[in-house]
Amino acid sequence: MSSSVRSRLYTPSIAFSKSPMHSMQAAVRVLAALVVLFFIQPMVVGTAVAAGGVADDLPSARVIVKYRDDAVRGAGSDRVSIAHAGQGATVQRLAARMDAVAQRRGLALRAHRAISERSQVVLARGIDSETLARRLRADPDVEFAVVDRRVRPLAVPNDPLHTLGGADGPAVGQWYLRTPAAPALSAIDATRAWDITQGSASVVVAVLDTGVRFDHPDLAGKLLAGYDFVSTLPESNDGNGRDSNASDPGDWITQQEDNSVGGDFYHCTSPDSLGNYNGAPSSWHGTQVAGIVGALTNNGVGMAGTGWNTRVLPVRVLGKCGGYVSDVVIGMRWAAGLTVPNIAANPNPARILNLSLGTEGGCGEYQDAVDDVVAAGALVVAAAGNTNGHAVGAPGNCSGVMAVGGLRHSGTKVGFSDLGSAVSISAPAGNCVNDFGPCLYPLLTTTNSGSQGPASSAYTDGTNDITVGTSFSAPLVSGVAALMLAVQPTLTPDEIRGLIQGGSRRFPSTSAPVCTAPRFDVNGDPIDQIECDCTTTTCGAGMLDARVAVRSAAAGLIADIVVNTATPRAGQDVSLTADVFRLISGRNLSSLSWSLVDGGGIVSGSVSGCSANCVVSPTGAGSFTVAVTVTDDNNPPTQSTVSRRVTVVSASPNGGGGGGGALGGPAYLLALALAVGAAWRLSAGRDA
Repeated sequence: MSSSVRSRLYTPSIAFSKSPMHSMQAAVRVLAALVVLFFIQPMVVGTAVAAGGVADDLPSARVIVKYRDDAVRGAGSDRVSIAHAGQGATVQRLAARMDAVAQRRGLALRAHRAISERSQVVLARGIDSETLARRLRADPDVEFAVVDRRVRPLAVPNDPLHTLGGADGPAVGQWYLRTPAAPALSAIDATRAWDITQGSASVVVAVLDTGVRFDHPDLAGKLLAGYDFVSTLPESNDGNGRDSNASDPGDWITQQEDNSVGGDFYHCTSPDSLGNYNGAPSSWHGTQVAGIVGALTNNGVGMAGTGWNTRVLPVRVLGKCGGYVSDVVIGMRWAAGLTVPNIAANPNPARILNLSLGTEGGCGEYQDAVDDVVAAGALVVAAAGNTNGHAVGAPGNCSGVMAVGGLRHSGTKVGFSDLGSAVSISAPAGNCVNDFGPCLYPLLTTTNSGSQGPASSAYTDGTNDITVGTSFSAPLVSGVAALMLAVQPTLTPDEIRGLIQGGSRRFPSTSAPVCTAPRFDVNGDPIDQIECDCTTTTCGAGMLDARVAVRSAAAGLIADIVVNTATPRAGQDVSLTADVFRLISGRNLSSLSWSLVDGGGIVSGSVSGCSANCVVSPTGAGSFTVAVTVTDDNNPPTQSTVSRRVTVVSASPNGGGGGGGALGGPAYLLALALAVGAAWRLSAGRDA
């Protein structure tokens, strides 16, 4: 019996008599009670909740369960009413509902953490997680139950460029922030966006990641206190669980840990070309992401952050060899200012949440958190993923999330970036061009030099510590969104997305093959797509343009495209409306024009003759993209463009099945692009 189980046994309170005989009889009674408890404990339904700051040993089963709303609960379920107020009442209600479910299903459950008013993490011994989730889903009071999956970082690359000493590089510096010009066509033009605004300290971007190094001089004064939601040992690697210290202690894996069968970190990393597991140094991933968003700018030291004056809220959800989905969704809710049971309210709610993490498979348990966060007014930005052109995983594929794909310096899709209709926009992800020598186009950012625990503050470079991946494309978008909120604080998440997409630049056309939708071989395995020419159906609306997005936000003239047809279907008319909902007082709308950005092979012809309303007739299933440009009568006139991709389903939708995407997905989530191997750098004669 583990210590964590023993600590939660309920023992009777016994008052011993002074009489020796009475004392002996009392002692016998106590021993008998303890023996009974020892043998019946596996059958007892426990309701104790783990303390917020102490991490539990990992039980056999760990499941996220969401209970149905009281208004729609089945007749076979037992109603539970606890007349208390506050966060403690939420925990008690969840524990009571868990007990009722456990009794009906014949399960021994322990409550671990509350996620929201109707969802929590439950633990069990002697049963695997998949079986427990399946049995819980059979209960009428359970809306869904899914395995609380692990978050694991990708392996550090073993290519020579990662370990060679010499010049730091890159010679081109922060090429990705400059005005686009050959050969760096994908640069985001943050330089000219800063002529419009240098951001605001009142705009907060939450970085949900491995935590940060608060001692980095280029992050001094830019970091808010944050919170650590990694609650399990030894993943936390800081000696405790949840607490208010979001500092990153390091997430290294030793070779011994990587090869210790049955250990917590067995085969945590990816094997080398010989199949060996060699461990990995600390990634300092959260510090790297935070630097791209909000490093000190114009201070004569180090690098510039995209958001300039923007502040960063570090939310630690990944630890040593990762974390759990439940940690991520709890962190999302807290970051946006929503209530999290047993955790003090966030005094600095974020308007933007950056998630440089993900997993293959459906959105699943992320969607509730995304819906609540977006409703609270926060934009969710997520990396598209780095599995070499496969479909975007969760949370990037969740409804309401702005997924960011990765581009080479030249504007083509970088080899490792994932793609598909879930991508909203693409931005630089870093690439090396050459196979030997310094990496030419990485994304320079803040880091730490420690291979295990923290050492001295440092910066990534083109030789010793190369930063590439869609993990670093996402914070470029988050930083631009923060600049937009600095000039127009009332923008909604949908408005930010529309302006970024509408102001994006067109993808270049090169000699590379054209990107296609994610494909699969005869065995159902995804087919890799390396460097390719992006389209709006595979890489989002276009290349991120910071200046145009910020200028549009500042102009006070913002339009939206409303899809009036509830479910657009092939062969049927789709009704669209252009809605101008922000116009500076005293100005009037001068013109409104439509354009077909990408017909996707299902819409052809022109939409330029449309007025405020437009009807298109898609010939098949897929997606198409339209844009609306509005101009006011100011002198000089102000102009703004917004685009929208419309998804069209088949004329005769298939019935049955559906749902449960997360349940069939892989067991582990991946922290995206801690680095990308040399295999991505040169493929079919083209660099990645």
